[in-house]
Amino acid sequence: MPKTIQLAHSPDADDIFMYFAIKFGWVDTRGYQFENIGLDIETLNVEAMKGTYDVSAISFGMYPLIRDEYALLRTAVSFGEGYGPKLIRRKDKKLKRNFRVALSGKYTTNAMLFRIYYPEARPVYMDFLEIEEAVVNGAVDAGVLIHESILDFDESLEVEKELWDIWVELAGEGLPLPLGGMAVRRSLPLTRAIEIEQILIDGVKVANDRKEELCAKLEADALVRISDEMLTKYLDMYASDESVELSVLQLKALDRLYQIGFEHGMWELPIKTEDYLIPREYHELRTS
Repeated sequence: MPKTIQLAHSPDADDIFMYFAIKFGWVDTRGYQFENIGLDIETLNVEAMKGTYDVSAISFGMYPLIRDEYALLRTAVSFGEGYGPKLIRRKDKKLKRNFRVALSGKYTTNAMLFRIYYPEARPVYMDFLEIEEAVVNGAVDAGVLIHESILDFDESLEVEKELWDIWVELAGEGLPLPLGGMAVRRSLPLTRAIEIEQILIDGVKVANDRKEELCAKLEADALVRISDEMLTKYLDMYASDESVELSVLQLKALDRLYQIGFEHGMWELPIKTEDYLIPREYHELRTS
């Protein structure tokens, strides 16, 4: 009987791209059956705090809040490199110190960095798909666009601040901007968690190896909101070879993110990312 694993991810193009190679049967799932659950990232963050799903996409900026219940996975990671979420406003509007801003969720990485940089701003949390319109119609003074929204927005809007620039000011030069990754529930047996991580790594590898074919299938099946050149551009940004497995540089960036959070009182101790990854040596010792 197959072992069913709940795999919760966002319905955004990069997540769909990284996980649907498994859904389409392009990866050896080693007897596991993955149940795909698509929810917006803030809902996933909140559900992770409840321990709802076996494996879940999360915002890196909230991981310290669930570190006792979930281990970080090394794969399906999204980082910005010279780009990232954008703080936008109407071209005819100047922002005051206490401006009202639409954010995609209290626990997202972009909200964490935003609140540190703009401590007097007044956040309003809403679905990321509603943020652009809220800024256009004046319901809020500004908003932080994420996902594919950063590629194309209303001509009445302009960028006030790149979250990438905020990251560089807070973290220093030379580190990619950590955005989101995956976590696995610690209540799963360790051997099973190790197997699941490897299956997901294989899935992201296959997705990149068969990118053109997979994109065509995702578009044909209407599984993504964007297509053609915009889809390719977006996936090159957030779902590439850099997403397959955490690199040394990406680990350094995560450590810096968690140090910044600690320095600003968001959690009670600094976190070393490697201490919260699945210990692969356990599997190696058992099979040696």
